[in-house]
Amino acid sequence: MNEPGADLTAEDDDARRLRGLGYKQELARRLNGFSNFAISFSIICILAGGVSSFHLGLCSVGGASIGLGWPLVALFSLAVAATMGQLASAFPTAGGLYHWAAILGGRGWGWATAWFNLAGLVTVLAAINVGTYRTAATAMGYGGGMETWREHLAQVFVVVAITASQAAINHLGISVTARLTDFSGYWILAVSALLAGALLGFAPTLDFGRLVAFENFGGAAGGGVWPETGSLAMLFALGALLPAYTITGFDASAHASEETLDASESVPRGIVRSVLISGIAGWVLLSAVVLAAPSVSEAAAKGEGAFPWILHSAFPTWLASAFAAAIVVAQYLCGLATVTSTSRMAFAFARDGGLPFSAAMRRVSPRRRSPAVAIWATSAAAVLFTVYTPVYSTITAVCTILLYLSYVLPSILGARAYGKTWTIMGPWNLGRGFRPLAWLSALGCAGLIAIGMQPPNEQSAWVVGTMVIALAVVWFAGERKRFPGPPVLREIHRHAIHLQEAPR
Repeated sequence: MNEPGADLTAEDDDARRLRGLGYKQELARRLNGFSNFAISFSIICILAGGVSSFHLGLCSVGGASIGLGWPLVALFSLAVAATMGQLASAFPTAGGLYHWAAILGGRGWGWATAWFNLAGLVTVLAAINVGTYRTAATAMGYGGGMETWREHLAQVFVVVAITASQAAINHLGISVTARLTDFSGYWILAVSALLAGALLGFAPTLDFGRLVAFENFGGAAGGGVWPETGSLAMLFALGALLPAYTITGFDASAHASEETLDASESVPRGIVRSVLISGIAGWVLLSAVVLAAPSVSEAAAKGEGAFPWILHSAFPTWLASAFAAAIVVAQYLCGLATVTSTSRMAFAFARDGGLPFSAAMRRVSPRRRSPAVAIWATSAAAVLFTVYTPVYSTITAVCTILLYLSYVLPSILGARAYGKTWTIMGPWNLGRGFRPLAWLSALGCAGLIAIGMQPPNEQSAWVVGTMVIALAVVWFAGERKRFPGPPVLREIHRHAIHLQEAPR
């Protein structure tokens, strides 16, 4: 346990480092290293994305999607997390990715990264809370489908209630939220361990060959989750959306930098550990789900209902219901942590004048020391996105593409600037490993974008494509002259002008 004096010294050092980046300490700095980790771990939440998106993997090529596909994508995510950790250590601000891109690549790259990241966080919040609703509805026997307008309306109303309650808790301040996200970290690990153990214990046989077996579940064989195709390679690639969507949101540790003690050390550790532990725990849990299924082909034929079908097939009704309730609690806390991350990103961008109504969005509650307007505005935006596109797989594809774009852009810019314009690193440093990992991350991201735009998620191509075009038009039409970027950029610009004007 840290001594009180040590925490005060760390807080002073953090405030000085923040002033060096052009900002004063406005948010309450109350999070320790575990709390910072718990925010990202809670957003990744293998009991949220891993459960509600389980069908995206199983209904592609069966068990191999989890046994082989999950660890492959988890390693890619770990490479992304490692490069992000080095950037977070050097520039520990709530803006996170946006500030890194702006400092290393210029205002335009920072501005674009901010919009990709903010849009990705809003859509991932939408996906999480839609998933929470559907898990709860299925557990209670309502199905949670979208076949009729009444079902669509029910989803909207419940998602509004879920999101509003999460915003209200965040409004109370980081101390309340931190206690709940700390609890969430322990809850996710405990429930995952108990569920995996119970599934393996109740499984009639343990056929580990399932985890490397490829089966074609395109079309009706997979409940219509993916289109019918003769290509196992394409289906395997589509199944990668399960781990790719699940292991997102780990930038939350960076967005909580200004509320974390010893941020230059704690934040990168929080980012990397959350991905590493989630990758391992998620693989064990979902492998247990596959092994416990009475029949993989029967489970795949259930489509979106594959996970609940396996749960109720493996367990007595009372135990299946208990685990379903525990999963819904984890998913709710996942959404709660996502509101925290999204609102801090919006606050940081508004603080630099990057958003419409920035003067309001940057306001911090003097009593709670939380960005109250940003909390409610981003929560409302998430609800509106679920109204625009209620299709769950499309929501997951859009948020995955946007988030990984925002993750990889600063890493690419960092690789280009490394050792040239970027020479002062933070205490968490990959050394020579940074650049190859950054380029590997970029390659994986390009593949992920291509996968996320394949049928039946063509709508994601329209959403992302329209956003890219709109951002380019808005930037060149006026934002490049109006938007000043982070204060440290303005200081660098003034210094450059001073050097040019100095007598030679």
